[in-house]
Amino acid sequence: MTELIDRRTRLVAGAAIVLGIAGLLALEYAEEPSMRGTDVLLALVDIIPIVLVSVGVVLLIKITAQQREQTLSVVRDLEVARLQGQQWRSEARTLLNGLGDAIDEQFKRWNLTEAEREVALLLLKGLSLKEVAQVRSTSERTIRAQARALYGKAGVAGRASLSAFFLEDLLAPIGPVDSP
Repeated sequence: MTELIDRRTRLVAGAAIVLGIAGLLALEYAEEPSMRGTDVLLALVDIIPIVLVSVGVVLLIKITAQQREQTLSVVRDLEVARLQGQQWRSEARTLLNGLGDAIDEQFKRWNLTEAEREVALLLLKGLSLKEVAQVRSTSERTIRAQARALYGKAGVAGRASLSAFFLEDLLAPIGPVDSP
């Protein structure tokens, strides 16, 4: 993450503080050339808060502008990702519907109960057991038992194996493919 107040800005702010204090002290001295050391210190006590508040306001304005730019950039990136996701889903709709039907057919071959089917789909979508329990308004213990039952009926070792069962043939090969 980038710093909101970069080094150059801090240097400029420091210089503005020093120059502001020096400028205001010079004005005080010009108005009253016979100022003593204690008078200068009292003038400093009056001047420093004004200068610090002024620089602080300018810095806050700069930080706000940077945050607004960052927010707009994130919103643009999210919009691009959303549009790309919509495009992918619309292009893949037929395939996704077919995959959904094929998954449902496989669940039927495994003789999964309706509850086990729902748990299996939620697990395939990447939800944790706790999240599945929340979605189904049941205990995590019940979901754990249903997951074990569906893994047994499917003949898979667990969630990763269940996902791999449906996805391994959909993904492109990892290494070079031998030609026939």
